[in-house]
Amino acid sequence: MKVRDILRVKGGTLFTVPPSAALGSAVLTMSDHDIGSLIVMEGNKLAGILTFREVMQALAKHHGSLSGLEVRSVMNAKPLTCNMETEMDEVRRMMLVEHARYLPVIDQKMLMGVISFYDVAHAVVEAQDFENSMLKAYIRDWPEDTTKATN
Repeated sequence: MKVRDILRVKGGTLFTVPPSAALGSAVLTMSDHDIGSLIVMEGNKLAGILTFREVMQALAKHHGSLSGLEVRSVMNAKPLTCNMETEMDEVRRMMLVEHARYLPVIDQKMLMGVISFYDVAHAVVEAQDFENSMLKAYIRDWPEDTTKATN
């Protein structure tokens, strides 16, 4: 499975913010859309990523206040990225090693989307469920659901 497979299922909705945006406004956008990250764009170029990790660090550093802060002052200006052809095993390794929950997907210098740790976990579970159903179909007389307890 590749990154393009996840983006095809996930869809193309992408939320962005300029580096000059007020951090408080960016946090409201993240909250309103129930998302954990915003892609920071300068023109049509990826400038960084803002996640709740950076927001929490800013809150701690500034004693609970985001007043007067711009996104550029707290964003990750060098986010880990992947491309449409990156294999899922590589994405999982990258996310685990670098403690990254969100990866912008870049294809030929163009931002294609963002995949999250949740997206990756969901894709893995779906693939395993499909494989299990195929194996059960292959084995004759396999019980349909062995996880239900009878009382």
